Amino acid sequence: MEIGGIISAIVIGLVIGALGRLVVPGKQNVPIWLTIGIGIVAALIGTAIVGPLRDTNGIDWVEILAQVVLAAVGVALASSLRSGRSSRGIR
Repeated sequence: MEIGGIISAIVIGLVIGALGRLVVPGKQNVPIWLTIGIGIVAALIGTAIVGPLRDTNGIDWVEILAQVVLAAVGVALASSLRSGRSSRGIR
């Protein structure tokens, strides 16, 4: 992977992570670096799941929707895990 691919993965991860965070209701106790990481992973997994099903040369809205849903699940899971730790006194 070249530097351009890494930079684009970070940018896409930032956007997908932010969209996933917006979808989850309430306040999330998740730092921005974790949101970006979740977004990058969600973008990669969403592409792996939907990629073989692609039939368009334009914007693949199904792939984007899958990535945002995966990011929302990841942000909600990370938020619940972080809030569970802080309620037990572990930081």
